[in-house]
Amino acid sequence: MNDFSLSAINDRIAEASGFVQPLRENLNKIIIGQEKLIDKIIICMLADGHMLLEGVPGLAKTLTVKTLASSIDTNFQRIQFTPDMLPADLIGTLIYNQKSGDFDTRKGPIFSNIILADEINRAPAKVQSALLESMQEKQVTIGENTYSLDLPFLVLATQNPIDQEGTYPLPEAQVDRFMFKLLIDYPGVNSEKLLMRQNTQAGENINIKSVVSPDRIINAQNVIKEIYVDEKVEDYILKLIFATRDPIEYGLKDMDGIIDFGASPRATINIVRAAKARAFTEGRGYITPEDIRYIGADVLRHRIILTYEAEAEELTTEAVINRLFEKIEVP
Repeated sequence: MNDFSLSAINDRIAEASGFVQPLRENLNKIIIGQEKLIDKIIICMLADGHMLLEGVPGLAKTLTVKTLASSIDTNFQRIQFTPDMLPADLIGTLIYNQKSGDFDTRKGPIFSNIILADEINRAPAKVQSALLESMQEKQVTIGENTYSLDLPFLVLATQNPIDQEGTYPLPEAQVDRFMFKLLIDYPGVNSEKLLMRQNTQAGENINIKSVVSPDRIINAQNVIKEIYVDEKVEDYILKLIFATRDPIEYGLKDMDGIIDFGASPRATINIVRAAKARAFTEGRGYITPEDIRYIGADVLRHRIILTYEAEAEELTTEAVINRLFEKIEVP
């Protein structure tokens, strides 16, 4: 790519990314001590992906998504998944109209721009499939009619890692539909002290105003597609992915017998898309290996399946991913 082309892309990014910092500031006003969560949600949204959040209750997952929706001036729906839920509760259904003698469509809560699917693993397989179909196809079929979902469309699904009674774990093929799987940890001491004061002392309520329209988000997603990826960076991504499928060939002899199934081609695509979105938030017209390292674990975490032997030795996916980034040479 010549300097003129890169300069033109940088100019478009500078114009299109003006909302990113105000959006971060809005979220940071309300969400204390979860900077990583805030940054990754913005990247995932700009990359036109969906995110699976795993963390114990009380870590501001719902509040973060509500604040994001308020900042974008868009529609938001929180859906609590339960074992008795039906697909119609999610996508909608046909209702008989006695006056006209026809069936009218009543759309469900999925017809929104930002969806928080709380405890997705508590709903049965049919409901999970209905959600995941809408994520992939960006459309919903009710009766004989198919309806397109409004764009941008972002699903953030949560699951609780400590209470597995009465749950329906997502199959690997369905988990693969999520661009990111993010593990949310507790805030630090200083952050929690600020959080404690903010929520227990008298003071002025913080009002969140929208700082960006849905049209600007869609425009940003289109600009992100133009971001340059050097062939050396492409090769670096491919080495990371192929090393999960054949560790020995890529010098990871200690990983032999550890990985049962490596990352799918969807992981390759999502790493590039997410790295481009990260470059966009940094105001760059090209991606670097650092962008890949920043989002790589979140893309790979739920796509690498370990063997029973690895689990018996208490090896984690995190340890495998860290070893990948240590071993594969950075261009």
